[in-house]
Amino acid sequence: MAHIGIKIDKLTRSIEDAVTGDSFSTEILMLTKDDLGHLTKKNGWKFNWEKEYLQPDRNVFKLVIAGNPVVIQGLVSYAAKSGYLEMYLIENSPSNLGKNKRYSGVAGNLIAYVCKRSLELGFDGVVAFTSKSVLMEHYAKTLGAAPIGGQRMAIGEEQAQKLVNHYF
Repeated sequence: MAHIGIKIDKLTRSIEDAVTGDSFSTEILMLTKDDLGHLTKKNGWKFNWEKEYLQPDRNVFKLVIAGNPVVIQGLVSYAAKSGYLEMYLIENSPSNLGKNKRYSGVAGNLIAYVCKRSLELGFDGVVAFTSKSVLMEHYAKTLGAAPIGGQRMAIGEEQAQKLVNHYF
């Protein structure tokens, strides 16, 4: 089981230019086979997104700026379980990391999307994931996620609705 280890830099209304603060409308689209060639370690991506894409139970989505579906700002994978969605991986694009990142709010936007899908599927917005231990408190503060045993955390209905309302 992968551990979610992304720092939520900022909860924004969409994504924001990290320097100017300008906001950009986004779209969340299903990752395509054609996208995979760009998502390599050589290009700065940490996870093997091709392996994730090929998992039969996984849904892999990309966050892009509206009207520009080629430039991926971040990725998330999840699967439907019994009554909730399990989030497996989430990653900002290499250009959205560190002190010189291009955009803020990418990870929050993707997590809000998974909560939205959970609501749409009748799971009350519930999303579970396994956190890196050092980030559990961070996820509790930024997302309202609650520990549910060990390093497992869940975003419940009320917090999911807040995230969805914030982003969508």
